[in-house]
Amino acid sequence: QVQLVESGRGLVQAGGSLRLSCAASGRTFSSYAMGWFRRTPGKEREFVAAINRSGGSTRYADSVKGRFTISRDNAKNTVYLQMNSLKPEDTAVYYCAAGTAYSSSSILYDYWGQGTQVTVSS
Repeated sequence: QVQLVESGRGLVQAGGSLRLSCAASGRTFSSYAMGWFRRTPGKEREFVAAINRSGGSTRYADSVKGRFTISRDNAKNTVYLQMNSLKPEDTAVYYCAAGTAYSSSSILYDYWGQGTQVTVSS
């Protein structure tokens, strides 16, 4: 079992920045690839970013590429999502997830956090 807790929720103006953190406890954090997903009302959960176990490889949704950066600190059992140049359409509940597969597909992730709200005002 892996428990994930997100933090860093906030309200920011368009063009601003925010950093989300996801702290993991339980089994060995470095055994898992990590991902960030988001959901807005009435929409399916959407892939945002993923990072492999070592942190040496990352992938992003086209909508956030060049603006968001995913990183991890295996010594601290934490994954981060740095979000810059935020847009109103980035408003969503953001979830971190852990899985054995490094993937953009949510169905391949086994453990999920409770989500944290990000609101970007225009």
